[in-house]
Amino acid sequence: MRGSSAALWFCLALRTALSRMEVRWCTTSDPEQQKCSNMSKSFQEAGIQPSLLCVQGTSADHCVQLITALEADAITLDGGAIYEAGKEHGLKPVVGEVYDQEVGTSYYAVAVVKRSSNVTINTLKGVRSCHTGINRTVGWNVPVGYLVDSGRLSVMGCDVLKAVSDYFGGSCVPGAGETRYSESLCRLCRGNTAGEGVCDKSPLERYYDYSGAFRCLAEGAGDVAFVKHSTVLENTDGKTLPSWGQALLSQDFELLCRDGSRADITEWRQCHLARVPAHAVVVRANTDGGLIFRLLNEGQRLFSHEDSSFQMFSSEAYGQKNLLFKDATSELVPIATQTYEAWLGPEYLHAMKGLLCDPNRMPHYLRWCVLSTPEIQKCGDMAVAFSRQRLKPEIQCVSAESPQDCMERIQAGQIDAVTLSGEDIYAAGKTYSLVPAAGERYAPVSEFFSASCVPVNNPKHYPSSLCTLCVGDEQGRNKCVGNSQERYFGYSGAFRCLVENAGDVAFVKHTTVFDNTNGHNSEPWAAELRSEDYELLCPNGARAEVSQFADCNLAQIPSHAVMVRPDTNIFTVYGLLDKAQDLFGDDHNKNGFKMFDSSDYHGQDLLFKDATIRVVPVGEKTTYHDWLGLDYVAALEGMLSQHCSGAAVTAPRASLLLLLLPLALTVGLLQPSL
Repeated sequence: MRGSSAALWFCLALRTALSRMEVRWCTTSDPEQQKCSNMSKSFQEAGIQPSLLCVQGTSADHCVQLITALEADAITLDGGAIYEAGKEHGLKPVVGEVYDQEVGTSYYAVAVVKRSSNVTINTLKGVRSCHTGINRTVGWNVPVGYLVDSGRLSVMGCDVLKAVSDYFGGSCVPGAGETRYSESLCRLCRGNTAGEGVCDKSPLERYYDYSGAFRCLAEGAGDVAFVKHSTVLENTDGKTLPSWGQALLSQDFELLCRDGSRADITEWRQCHLARVPAHAVVVRANTDGGLIFRLLNEGQRLFSHEDSSFQMFSSEAYGQKNLLFKDATSELVPIATQTYEAWLGPEYLHAMKGLLCDPNRMPHYLRWCVLSTPEIQKCGDMAVAFSRQRLKPEIQCVSAESPQDCMERIQAGQIDAVTLSGEDIYAAGKTYSLVPAAGERYAPVSEFFSASCVPVNNPKHYPSSLCTLCVGDEQGRNKCVGNSQERYFGYSGAFRCLVENAGDVAFVKHTTVFDNTNGHNSEPWAAELRSEDYELLCPNGARAEVSQFADCNLAQIPSHAVMVRPDTNIFTVYGLLDKAQDLFGDDHNKNGFKMFDSSDYHGQDLLFKDATIRVVPVGEKTTYHDWLGLDYVAALEGMLSQHCSGAAVTAPRASLLLLLLPLALTVGLLQPSL
């Protein structure tokens, strides 16, 4: 009895405490305020505690601000708003909506095409697109965000609408009629049978919402429709509305998968653009999520039935849809892991990261780090050329003394970007927390590691054995220096070291032999050389012809990458460079500047490698580790873990080993025995 009395006392104390509390629900419109008032009255009459009060805001964003300022306590938000509320204001989701028992607290955004078409996720550029509506989750936010995040769609200056209008070959995006790009974004819209409401974000537009976007595809107006996973099955196989004028079969449509394949319309769990989280109730981080769920759970137990005096999950009585909760909600459930990241999931987080770009928060300038007088000259010309074409953000050129100096100043916020090679990318990520924003693509077989007899910037700081084979210039001066004054410096120099029998093996890149044999190099030492007189050393102990470098190499070099701070919007950096290379990437362009050519500045590989054919997005390789790859990082860290000894070594061990790395991990080239 004593235990029962204690339990009763606890329940009474809890109810007393709850009666003194209140939960202030934030609404965003007059109809929603009216429904909230009715819910509050119904809860009070049913004795549900704590009390529910209604605070009216002007928008979801305003409500988030009110909650942050302690002037409200809770609101139901969609995925995009949950992302912003969590990331920017520290709010957490505590109660989730359930719509369909088959998928639980989520649904799936898919891209649908006709089975007869040959469209894939990789060939969407230029096709006609059908969307549920501007800023709608499944029809706009997810597909556009996914295309940006994956690098398929580049956005310059945060102008997402322009990027989409340029990317697709015409679209129907209901609600885009008031934008500057309505000609493209509303091109496929039809309005109603009388031609009214063209491109309206309402049922007047026949291609609005899920079924409308699918109808846009089915009627041949568009080539791809961005809808939810159930849309096709809800409008085919005997369920097609008579007004569509045709009987549609689900088997005539397919889904586009992220890996470039296609799948049956029922395979949406494996083949989709993103899992879309259900709407959720969000509160401040210090609010008891269990309390909020108990309040709402008591409410749904009493007021979610058709004969209830108040309908929590219906907005019909107020002439609107989805007030307080989505009308499709079947129940509310508690959220176990109360973080916005866990609720949204990785797919949706990636999509939102690609979409959310605020023009008002984008810096006016992108400060580029340059390391030499020729590079300063080229950077200055690039800044002028970009400005004349109104590319955003504008380029500012900032000098630094070394790649490490660039890294330090980028980390400190004094500079924004620099192009770095493999070992510098490693240092930038490992030591300075920088991330890749864009990369370089070279000729169709990837480039490999390179090295020489180890010419270095300060030979006296290194063991003399590293310079034994070096010969300096024609007068024997500048021996082992890290520039062209050393005859065995660089790709051709390392090969010359082998040709002149100074060394027995050369570590070079895959094109070096071809560049210096069969008449391609007229210098006396190379004029008579033949490519067939040389072979490659393979990791398995075998040897191969020099043309078999794709299968016989020691490692593949990661491309150079543009590195930035982790808080930099990498999509604006890539968007700028992608637009720029369309204008200045071709060496034969008529716009007066060449991004990937340094010959006018009497230098090589200034700002970008001269061998670059395109700047490419990083895609999923968003960290230095991802960009470099497991093999490269493992080899580099293996070298760094070794111990150096000897009085001659006065330079830092890391610097020495970074120079030695290419010797250990490059294409081995050997002269065949006769």
